[in-house]
Amino acid sequence: MIEKLKHKYALSTQGAKDMIKACICVTVTNIALMMPAGILYCLIKDLLDGTLTKDRIPFYVIGSLVVILLVAITNYIQYNATFLTTYKESGVRRTSIAEKLRKLPLSYFGKKNIADLTTHIMGDCAQIETASSHWIPELIGALMSVTLVGISLFFYFDYRMVLASFWVIPVALLIVVTCSGAEKNAVRKNTQVKLTMTDGIQECLESIRDLRANNAEERYMDELQGKIKNVEKMALFTELKMAVYVNSAAIVLKLGIGTTAVVGGALFAKGEIDILTFFMFLMLVSRLYDPMNITLQNLAAIISCGIQCERLDEVLSTKAQTGTDTLENKGYDIQFDHVGFKYADDTDVLKDVSFTAKQGQVTALIGPSGGGKTTISRLAARFWDAGEGRITLGGVDISQVDPETLLKKYSIVFQDVTLFNNSVMENIRIGKEGASDEEVMRAAKLANCEEFIEKLPEKYGTYIGENGKELSGGERQRISIARAFLKDAPVVLLDEATASLDAENETAIQEALSRLIKDKTVLIIAHRMRTIANADHIVVLKDGVVAEQGSPAELSAKDSIYKHMTEQQLITQNWKM
Repeated sequence: MIEKLKHKYALSTQGAKDMIKACICVTVTNIALMMPAGILYCLIKDLLDGTLTKDRIPFYVIGSLVVILLVAITNYIQYNATFLTTYKESGVRRTSIAEKLRKLPLSYFGKKNIADLTTHIMGDCAQIETASSHWIPELIGALMSVTLVGISLFFYFDYRMVLASFWVIPVALLIVVTCSGAEKNAVRKNTQVKLTMTDGIQECLESIRDLRANNAEERYMDELQGKIKNVEKMALFTELKMAVYVNSAAIVLKLGIGTTAVVGGALFAKGEIDILTFFMFLMLVSRLYDPMNITLQNLAAIISCGIQCERLDEVLSTKAQTGTDTLENKGYDIQFDHVGFKYADDTDVLKDVSFTAKQGQVTALIGPSGGGKTTISRLAARFWDAGEGRITLGGVDISQVDPETLLKKYSIVFQDVTLFNNSVMENIRIGKEGASDEEVMRAAKLANCEEFIEKLPEKYGTYIGENGKELSGGERQRISIARAFLKDAPVVLLDEATASLDAENETAIQEALSRLIKDKTVLIIAHRMRTIANADHIVVLKDGVVAEQGSPAELSAKDSIYKHMTEQQLITQNWKM
């Protein structure tokens, strides 16, 4: 039961236990709310039979007070069991989703867009929170309490009256359940068009500068308006489909009043039941069917919520990258041994790649775009796991090492820099938790950041805006490089680290790198040949395979791809308007 609930509604073990407890509490509360009807029945029966004496009055007074107290206590317990525990579980769910996403390989994120992942944490979790606090406990509690009351009445009163009153409930529930397949399909389509719209809005905000520069705003907004209209149409269609089934079931429920009146009238006419029993069942169905209408709506909502549950369970069930939290390596040579890698669609990215990036040397990856250079850097840091072969660091297979343990040994500078809306000082300090201000400033100096930092209003205390929007591309890149210098890890991965720098700053960074690479393993990806002119080893990648490798001198001495790329860039540099 616990495991089924965990996968069905993306719950923790404690969350599943709390949901069971909430359902029981709602059941008890519902039964407590029906007790006043039982006391009223006994009171009227005593009045009609003339057996209401002074000795019986305290019984009804005390009984009424006890029932009121019981209702208050059960409501209090129910509130804690359904709402407070659900909100705690919602926090646990969001945290567990975020933690799971943190441990998934980057290949997983290649199949998802940001809008989809954001919806997981915000929209899907909120939907399940509502289901856990309102729909599920109320539905299960209503069904259990109605079943218990029905069984009790069956043995205490005429079974024909019970059947006449209760037959519509399973029929109404069956009508709603039969729509589950169609409803899930509609909700799935509705979710998809919402994601498409959200993705379009986010893309619009991110690319507004380019849209304006190319006079494409009006065309793009027309397309976005179409996506918004699709959400509106699909929402109406989904609601209509759900309403057809729910309202049909509600109409069937109303038939129960008619059958109760007809059967009760017939039995009363024959003298097989008394007038009190007849009116009690009429009162019962009027009290019973209104909450059951809400129950039918809850059932429909739970069915539609199944899509969000499936989406969250898909994240939680995805295999995370795991491994040992110790790294017993001998040195820091990175070796690729017949490594192959494919995307999710089985497209080959790397095929039988073998080379060694030695400690104390600079190994450069070059080649045409799409050759697999960036993929190799990602595999070396275990952002992705190789599909074939193995990658070792100091002789240790990195697929057996926990990614966080492994990355303590790496300093990485990506082509696309991510900065935060914080001070320059704190943006650099990300490279090493707890680093002193002096260490940060030393790293900034090595990365050639001092020149522009001194010109900022608050110098190191200047806030640089969302993703460093107050800085130029080259300045942002140098802050990222300063982080790597601050971390001072034994392995350095540079993915087009100097791409945004001018020739002067590029030279300064290369001089700083030459001071830092002593006894380190440096793997650098570059398109500009001058960036890797002093590299110790060059690996040329083309169409996912190692086309050639060797020192710059060795590759220049023969008719190689490296030599051809160098000559072509010389021609490009000498080109004039």
